[in-house]
Amino acid sequence: MSFATVPDLILEPMVRSALLEDLGSYGDVTTRAVIPADVTYDAKLNARQDAIVSGMQVAALTFRLVDPSLEITLHIADGQTCKKGDVLMSIKGKAASILSGERVALNYAGRLTGIATKTAGFVAQAKGTKARVTCTRKTTPNMRLVEKLAVLHGGGHNHRYSLSDAIMIKDNHIAAAGGVRQVLEATKQHASHMMAVEIEVDRLDQLQEVLEVGGASVVLLDNMNNDDLRQAVKIVNGRMKTEASGNVKLDRIASIAATGVDYISSGALTHSAKTIDLGLDF
Repeated sequence: MSFATVPDLILEPMVRSALLEDLGSYGDVTTRAVIPADVTYDAKLNARQDAIVSGMQVAALTFRLVDPSLEITLHIADGQTCKKGDVLMSIKGKAASILSGERVALNYAGRLTGIATKTAGFVAQAKGTKARVTCTRKTTPNMRLVEKLAVLHGGGHNHRYSLSDAIMIKDNHIAAAGGVRQVLEATKQHASHMMAVEIEVDRLDQLQEVLEVGGASVVLLDNMNNDDLRQAVKIVNGRMKTEASGNVKLDRIASIAATGVDYISSGALTHSAKTIDLGLDF
């Protein structure tokens, strides 16, 4: 499956900031001291373990920001499978430029490939059901966009990107506003007709109240066991979309999906993914 890329213009501030952090106030002093400016090389970005690839667009942008004259050839695209030893990307040009961008490019690519790979494992467990596996907002600060893209590369789906994307009423909103009825009635008065509304419940009696009051199109079933999830799906009976969340681990995905929920959201896709070992070899 091929994926559309976001414009580099959107990613550039994030990547530029990471490069400035790594290069410091005086640039790569080691490379400048030991590598003549006219030395060129053909480097390979290699996979050192099997994975689902992500972060290639970001890695390529990293090298181009260091030196626009570098020649970059992509061999395995974001969203594709790689095997240990595969060459993901070739970078040809000034050795000093390649070395100066190496760490930032690998940091992004390894992290994002880890997220895509973890996501693919979760998605595989839900195969054969209607349940979609989605991420959350539990992302690394300033890396949300690319981490959510990595979830897509792994076959998952995205939840909201920011607080402004949708109205999502959590337990603390309900507690502060005085109850389920109060938050839903307030939402009916103030929400744009273009804004989706989701509400979190952790008990079946709350779910009944949500259905009685109306005003939401998605209900988040928080930390419910599988029996309660099945009962919740039965109670909703197609009147809303259902989302299971909380304590969602790999070994539970199949059983949660079997309850009939529409979505399974897990912060673990982004906050607990293990970085994949990638290397840049000269």
